[in-house]
This record gives sequence, C-alpha cells and structure tokens, in this order.
Amino acid sequence: MRGLANKVCVVTGGSNGIGKAICTRLIEEKCKVIIIDVKSPNWTPQIKYYKCDLSHEEEIISTIQKITKDYNSIDVLVNNAAIFIMKGIDASEEDWKKMNQINIIGLSLITKHLLPLLINCKKGSIINISSISGIIGQGNFAIYNATKFAVRGLTKCWAIDFGKYQIRVNSILPGYIESESSHSYIEERDLDETMINRKLKAQHPIGRIGTPEDVAGVVAFVASEDASFITGADMVVDGGFTIQ
Repeated sequence: MRGLANKVCVVTGGSNGIGKAICTRLIEEKCKVIIIDVKSPNWTPQIKYYKCDLSHEEEIISTIQKITKDYNSIDVLVNNAAIFIMKGIDASEEDWKKMNQINIIGLSLITKHLLPLLINCKKGSIINISSISGIIGQGNFAIYNATKFAVRGLTKCWAIDFGKYQIRVNSILPGYIESESSHSYIEERDLDETMINRKLKAQHPIGRIGTPEDVAGVVAFVASEDASFITGADMVVDGGFTIQ
C-alpha cells in the first residue's frame, strides 16, 4: 500500500485473532508495529509489546507514558481490542459494565491518551474495529451490538473533532470471520462446526466465511495514503452478508 512503509502503528488486542492478522499485514508493509494487549504475543520478534488492561485508565496512562519515551509520534491507531458476551435483555449490570469498560470506555481512553502522539505525526489515522453487529439487529446479542453501534458513533464524531489535526477516523465492520475465538465459541458449546460453517457459507453471496487476513487487508488500505480522502466511513467486510 502506498505510504505505509515506516509508519508507526499501534494495535490494541494485537496478540491473536484478527489483531494478530492486522499486525502481520502491517509488518509485511514494513510498518513499525506496537501491540497493546493483556496477552503477550509469542509469534514474532518484529513488534514492540506493552502489557495493558484497557479497563483501567491508570494502566493506560502508564502505558502511554512508556510509549512516549520510545516514540515522538505515531501514525496509526487500530482500536481492535474488545470482549464478547452473548446476552440480550438478560444481561446483568455487571455484564454491561464489563462490556462497556473495554469496548467503549477503554477504546475511548486509549484514543484520548494517544491523541497527542497522533497529532505529532501531522497526518494520522485511527481505525476502529466495529462489526456488522453495529449495523444490524441480532437475537440475544443486544449487549454486544450496543457497543459496536457505539463504536461507529464514536468514529463519526471523532472524524469531525480530529479533522483539524489532519487525523482520519474510520471504522471497519467485519462479518463472520473464521478465527480462534469462533472456534472456541463452537467448542465450548459442543456444536457441529462442519454444519455451522456450511450454513454460514450459504448465507454469503461470495460463498465463503471471512478470514482475519480479509480484515487485515482493509486495515492496511485505510491506514495507507491510498485512503487519504476517506474519513468517518464504515468499511463493511462481510462477503455480502448484510446486503441481502
């Protein structure tokens, strides 16, 4: 992608799943990648890792202070870290607090405290990973969907607020993605993975389920100079699932 080489990119939740694929793609594009996560990545030495629990602002502040000692600016922030709770109206107050603390508040606070470094680069890009759950209704998913709708709202507000700093803000909305978390979900519930995958493939006009690499490729594009006039946008990566 044009203009990606040597960009400093921060990826939250980059140790596995979609986050890992994003980091891998950015490394391929010759970016300098920083992972912020509670889990340590053990798959490549080509990254800088900072352990941080996004549910605690004091940890976020401490982590950003460490990053500031090593970097004068950052070019790209990918807000990928999120948690998933499959509940609807049965969600407890604790469930709501847990989901909001990471998916909305943590995302907002890491952006707030990294903003000065993004401003320093003169032409930054913030990419928020939302979901198709942020544009459609799904039974018994209300608590998760609410946070992903919120991420899209934050994206559009920040695109307006940060435009004066030449910072673009966009959201990416993955659909059904085959990943470590999807496999774990199926295994925990003792479901028939072959049958589920066959049904899901049939619901996609493109005829397959997505991969983490599909999402990572769009992240690379949105972070690059090829997307320099795109801000406040929702980039749907779902194989056509939501067009039906």
